[in-house]
Amino acid sequence: MRIVWVLAQGPAAATDLNSEPAIEFDEEAEPDILDDDADEAGGGEDPDAVDPNDDVVVVAGDASAAASAKEKANNTVESEKSKRVDNDKRTTTPYMTKYERARVLGTRALQISGNAPVLIDVEGMTDPLQIAAKELQEKKIPLVVRRYLPDGYYEDWTCEELLT
Repeated sequence: MRIVWVLAQGPAAATDLNSEPAIEFDEEAEPDILDDDADEAGGGEDPDAVDPNDDVVVVAGDASAAASAKEKANNTVESEKSKRVDNDKRTTTPYMTKYERARVLGTRALQISGNAPVLIDVEGMTDPLQIAAKELQEKKIPLVVRRYLPDGYYEDWTCEELLT
C-alpha cells in the first residue's frame, strides 16, 4: 500500500482538492519494476528534484538518526571489550540484589526446563525453579552477572562471588 499526496497547481485545482480526498490509496500488491539503466552509481538523478509526471511518495523515518548511525564506528567488538572493568578495579558492592537473584533464578530455571545439565543432586525434585534455587544455595550456578555503570562501562561478577 502506497500513500500518494495529490499536488495541486493554480486556483482551479484548489476547488478540485475540496471535492476529492487529499490522500489516495493504491491497491498495488507488487512493487514497481525498476529500469536497469537507472542503476548507476549515485542513481544519476537529483533526489530532491520532483518530476511532475511521477507520484510523490512520502518516506517515513528519521534521516538524521540513520546518518548518525553510519558515522559511529565505535560500535565494534573491540570497543565493547575495552569498556569492561577489571576485577581488581570493580566499585559496586559484592552482594547480589534481590533483582539479580530473581533474574539469575529465572534464567537458570529456563535453562533447566530446556534440558540443560543440572549441576547438583536433584533428589527427586522436578520443579526447575526449585532446582535453580538449590543450585544457587550451593553456589553452583554457571552464570555471570553483568552490572552496567552510568558511564557505559560494565563489571562482571560470578554468582559465587556475589553469594558470600
